[in-house]
Amino acid sequence: MAKAEQFEVVVIGAGAAGMMCAIEAGKRGRRVLVLDHASAPGEKIRISGGGRCNFTNLEADRPDRFLSANPRFALSALRRYTPQDFIALVDKHGIAWREKTLGQLFCDGSAREIVTMLTTEMRQARVELHLSHPVSRLERVGEGFQLDVSSRTVACASLVIATGGKSIPKMGATGYAYDIARQFGVKLTETRPALVPLTFEVGLLDRLSSLSGVAVEARVASGRTAFEEAMLFTHRGLSGPAILQISSYWREGGEIVVDMAPRVDVFTGLKAARAANGRQGVATALAEHLPRRLADLLVEQHQLAGTLADISDKRLAGLAEAVNRWRVKPVGSEGYRTAEVTLGGIDTGELDQRTMQAKGVPGLYFVGEAVDVTGWLGGYNFQWAWASGWSAGQAA
Repeated sequence: MAKAEQFEVVVIGAGAAGMMCAIEAGKRGRRVLVLDHASAPGEKIRISGGGRCNFTNLEADRPDRFLSANPRFALSALRRYTPQDFIALVDKHGIAWREKTLGQLFCDGSAREIVTMLTTEMRQARVELHLSHPVSRLERVGEGFQLDVSSRTVACASLVIATGGKSIPKMGATGYAYDIARQFGVKLTETRPALVPLTFEVGLLDRLSSLSGVAVEARVASGRTAFEEAMLFTHRGLSGPAILQISSYWREGGEIVVDMAPRVDVFTGLKAARAANGRQGVATALAEHLPRRLADLLVEQHQLAGTLADISDKRLAGLAEAVNRWRVKPVGSEGYRTAEVTLGGIDTGELDQRTMQAKGVPGLYFVGEAVDVTGWLGGYNFQWAWASGWSAGQAA
């Protein structure tokens, strides 16, 4: 057997968390190797935020913005490496950015600038990056680890797993991190797609087919959790920020409650319109609050052809209920194919919250999306990647 090439730190995964970890370990003078089976680093960064990378959120230190069996687990990392810390790095590289709604920060230009920033920082920290290098064997040897990678064998004292979750397999996502956890006896929590569009059964899709492409501002609730953002009707069901957000809380078999005219009492509005002009068509009156295609379909489905003067309070109330409290039961989601993140993963009870090291396996670290920490839409998951990678990089 060929002699293993020695590194102090090996990071598997050249995504957001992995590159951040490698940078920090390299700055400490550690000899660091980053491996990835993909042909380019930071592919999820590149496609994020519509190609502009929503790289953090100004409110990312709030535990209520994260889902986990222990939402407070993430606070140690998030409070030690803050959005302001990452902004300072972005500014150092001269990358223009802007704040959009809800504390979300985006690049003015391309998300590729963030990838270039991270690869530049890795080079400056003397990190070795080897792409198109899948790991074929990984095992514990003494107090460290040994890996077979392509035609070489490497060894390290610290091994960082930063391969993400299962979301967007066409970008190369796999369950590799979970396989490594099982290999070393590290517990997992249930995983499922999150920040993902929801789908309807065929009959409902047929009834709503004319709405594909229609967007509305909506308040979407599942249980006690609700989000008020844009919602989009699709040929499979519903998408848009409000739906992606609620998908992390919705479970199969449950319903969602949608208010398609938040802060508008549609019943009161229709009665007022009838008093002002009873000859007005019902769809025309409803279109004051909704896109016309949606108004037309709702009026048709409630068989309310004619003028407002012809319609009783009871029937107007039924129409308003369909707008302000539409109860609908999705049959599923679009799955990992389009999910932005994976919910669940490495059990946080198995990890040291300051270092991200597995408590039962000295030298083994898990960071980023692979861990059971999932943020809201809007830069939270990137900040978790930066912060968890930074934390491991201080210790690995």
